[in-house]
Amino acid sequence: MKKNFKIIKVGEARKEKSKTKNWSTYVTKHSFALDLEEGVFTWNNPQKIAKSLKKSAEASLHRKGTPFQSAMSMLNFYINRAGKNLKPARKRILERAKIELRRLFKTQSSLRGKLRSLWSSPRKTRFRSPQGRQII
Repeated sequence: MKKNFKIIKVGEARKEKSKTKNWSTYVTKHSFALDLEEGVFTWNNPQKIAKSLKKSAEASLHRKGTPFQSAMSMLNFYINRAGKNLKPARKRILERAKIELRRLFKTQSSLRGKLRSLWSSPRKTRFRSPQGRQII
């Protein structure tokens, strides 16, 4: 049985590895999914961070999901990218911003749910007769 091996020079292997290693840096520099305000993740006010992310997500024309999904994924991306280098105090602020973001979008999503239930078809109600038989 023949095995195919690709011969790679030492320098080329490092270049290939560095391309895959720094994908988050590439995404941060070249992504145009959201137009964020300058230094939004360095602010100390979770409400201000959440409002800014919400505003950016709703204004964006390049997002693939809902504004909530887009804003939350950007916040999670920043938290995950920072990893162990993120100080506990900063992480606490960003985690609170996630809670605030959920709160800001909750009012709209609950309203959508109510409107959706008004337009959906009525469900069949099932009744039981005194003998225990099901009546539709």
